[in-house]
Amino acid sequence: MRRREFIGLTGGAAAWPLVVQAQQPAKMKRVGVLVGVADDAEGQARLRAFQKRLQDLGWTEGRNVRFDVFFAAGEAELARRYAAELISRAPDVILGNGGIVIAALQQQTKTIPIVFAQVVDPVNSGFVDSIAQPGGNITGFTSLDYRVATKWVEILKEIAPQVKRIAVLRDPTVPAGSGQLGAIQGVAPTFGVEVIALDIRGADTIERAVGTFSQQPNGGLIVLANPASTVHRELIIGLVERQRLPAIYPYPYFVRNGGLISYGIDNTDLWRRAASYVDRILNGESPANLPVQQPTKYVLAISLKTAKALGLTVPPTLLNRADEVVE
Repeated sequence: MRRREFIGLTGGAAAWPLVVQAQQPAKMKRVGVLVGVADDAEGQARLRAFQKRLQDLGWTEGRNVRFDVFFAAGEAELARRYAAELISRAPDVILGNGGIVIAALQQQTKTIPIVFAQVVDPVNSGFVDSIAQPGGNITGFTSLDYRVATKWVEILKEIAPQVKRIAVLRDPTVPAGSGQLGAIQGVAPTFGVEVIALDIRGADTIERAVGTFSQQPNGGLIVLANPASTVHRELIIGLVERQRLPAIYPYPYFVRNGGLISYGIDNTDLWRRAASYVDRILNGESPANLPVQQPTKYVLAISLKTAKALGLTVPPTLLNRADEVVE
């Protein structure tokens, strides 16, 4: 049947758009999620916060949005594999966290919008042109600036004034770690401490590095935020406890797992805020015009139990500033 004849049967050209509209339901949007670390309670909590905020903005799973979620377990190869899998599913937008994940996604697409959370330095990492004007298909929420690294030195000395040597536990394959280490080294003379970089990747390197460092007295530890330290946090906390080293961590969940003290961003808040950008992109905005946003919530967490085990007295001024205290 010719198109002209069909239009005539439907009652004329004016009826044609109405027929099409009635037969075409609203398109289900597809949101990809690639989580950079293990599928654990912390990762699931961030994911739930993201999905809950999207639901508040009108996106309900199964009704108008579908999620494809992958956990990369802190492994670059797994991140690359899952990035390729996500791209093959042609999502409308992807949420990812961490530099390893965003680098893997960037290699796979220059067109599908990507929103990141917990990326330390998106400009120097090559993910965006600038904070104000990302310029490409990637934007999001940076996890911290390098000035926070200087606070780790200050807080560690406040809770453990005897510390004269600070080991910085970092993954050398994570570019942002170099900037954090540089910031720590920059303020070290002010606090009268020596800084030693300990490069880690897997469990064996963590055990060797911490064991060797702990052989000298008056040591303390700064654990940088990276997939290796997150995946192996229980190992790190256990080693530090056995060696009786005061240590500061980047996130509160290290303290909940037995660490001494932490100072850093509220990760869950970043994921919740990232949902607003995903919503705006699903509604037609371009990531190129959405400026990268800085953290707005920081959390200081202290474990009094761990402090007591280390023979440390938490100064009242520090305790009064704490957002979370583990008894």
